[in-house]
Amino acid sequence: MDYNVLVGGAAGQGVDTLAKLLEQILKKNNFEIFSNKDYMSRVRGGHNFTQIRFGESPLYSQRDDLDLVIALDMTTVNNHRARLSTSGKLLGDVSLRPELDADGIWLPLKQTAKALGSPLLEGTVAAGAALKLFALQLASAEPVLESIFQAAIRASNHQALEAGFNMVESVFPTLEPVNEHRIMLNGNQAIGLGALAAGCCFYAAYPMTPSTGIMNYLAAKMAETKIVVEQAEDEIAAINMALGASYAGVRSMTGTSGGGFSLMVEALGLAGITETPLVIAEIQRPGPATGLPTRTEQGDLKFVISAAQGEFPRMVIALRNPQDAFYQTARAFNLAEQFQIPVILLGDQYVGDYYQTIPPYDFSKITIERHLSTEATKPYRRYALTESGISPRLVPGRCAGEIVLADSDEHTEFGHITESATVRNAMVRKRLQKLKLLEAEVEEPWFFGQSEPEVLLVAWGSTAGPVREAVETMRQAGISVGALVFGDVYPFPSRSLKQQAATAKHIINVEQNATGQLAALMRDETLIACTESVLKYDGRAMSGGYIVSRVKEVL
Repeated sequence: MDYNVLVGGAAGQGVDTLAKLLEQILKKNNFEIFSNKDYMSRVRGGHNFTQIRFGESPLYSQRDDLDLVIALDMTTVNNHRARLSTSGKLLGDVSLRPELDADGIWLPLKQTAKALGSPLLEGTVAAGAALKLFALQLASAEPVLESIFQAAIRASNHQALEAGFNMVESVFPTLEPVNEHRIMLNGNQAIGLGALAAGCCFYAAYPMTPSTGIMNYLAAKMAETKIVVEQAEDEIAAINMALGASYAGVRSMTGTSGGGFSLMVEALGLAGITETPLVIAEIQRPGPATGLPTRTEQGDLKFVISAAQGEFPRMVIALRNPQDAFYQTARAFNLAEQFQIPVILLGDQYVGDYYQTIPPYDFSKITIERHLSTEATKPYRRYALTESGISPRLVPGRCAGEIVLADSDEHTEFGHITESATVRNAMVRKRLQKLKLLEAEVEEPWFFGQSEPEVLLVAWGSTAGPVREAVETMRQAGISVGALVFGDVYPFPSRSLKQQAATAKHIINVEQNATGQLAALMRDETLIACTESVLKYDGRAMSGGYIVSRVKEVL
């Protein structure tokens, strides 16, 4: 059993603070949590909301119907009251009460906040009322108040919370807390933590929603971890700084969204021809151009696979949830150094911003594999032709008398510029030879559902949670269904797909884009074509319920 709460209002009304307060209190009460937000690209005004789903069992996606709407403005009432379940309730200030209302809990939130010294306390009063509605203990909020609010305003927020708590009686049946320990974080934080676990020492980026959370997380950890975080003047500078650090032997990373990645493309090619390891987080938002800056989409798959002119190996890993993001980020650093290639972590606003409770990470699973040479055959050949295509990599200045050359032009084994056709052919073959070894490293997609299903869903990245819940719902309804959710997308792993597709009557790609980019990649790589599609490209994330309804439509 679980509940779904929506907190809504205009930017500047304290929606984020109220949502954070509730999330942290629910976490202290040991509930499983899945919380995602919908926000506009503006500083004040508009309509923003956060959905907080909490319950007794693991949660993988948002739910469409609502048990409680906490409205800080009339827009929230009008936009979301139709989504209330049969037992759902509206909670808001008395001034928002519609003329005809049977489900509302209308309280003097604004009046109470002003009496306590500040209109900004309205959200905290509402939070106190919400705690009582769900039969939670007020004492569980104490440590959260201390962690969120500064000492100067902590007492007034405590009074506001208590005032709201005493205004109502419990309405919803009590849930049982989870016994096992959980951590709660979002995908961007998980990427940052994975980078630290992998030994990343330098992160350069220019702020761009929705990737900025990675930089914010790492910057907050600078004193603890000694990582250097540089806010560059633009994305071109950011990726070149990261490349320079990697050339010098430092594990480095950069992050951006689609528009910033467009600016990084030339330097991506530089990483390819100089065979410099680099990890790039590309957290997608809808394009083209500025598009929808604060929304979500999976529109960049084809772009990142083919970005930069010419042909060179790379790896693309789609991040499926915060747990996956941590382990895949750490893995990306090892792969980048092992094969001396750029590795692109492909996320999106949805997985970057939503919070989820998960088991604590197992740091014993993280290994740091540097693949650096400590000595070299003299004279040193940075781009020595080898059977594997991987040349010895020295850190500049570490081997007396040897110079580590790098150049954006085609070059000889020593790194000197050349226009020799023979050398050119050899170097192209050398670089592409790594793809054969890289193919052995790719991981097969996750599988959910019934083996040998009649209906096979194929998806990638952040749709993992909604797809998982959709499969569970359809199986309970008697539908023979299973799903493959890809993490590694390039090079493309095909074994599981070929096995499951052999018996499926319907193969349906589920994607947050308009053209079915995974379906096209599948067809190119395996000649397996999808029979139907479930596509969504309005900038809002899919839910499990949405996928179920659309699958039934296309069937």
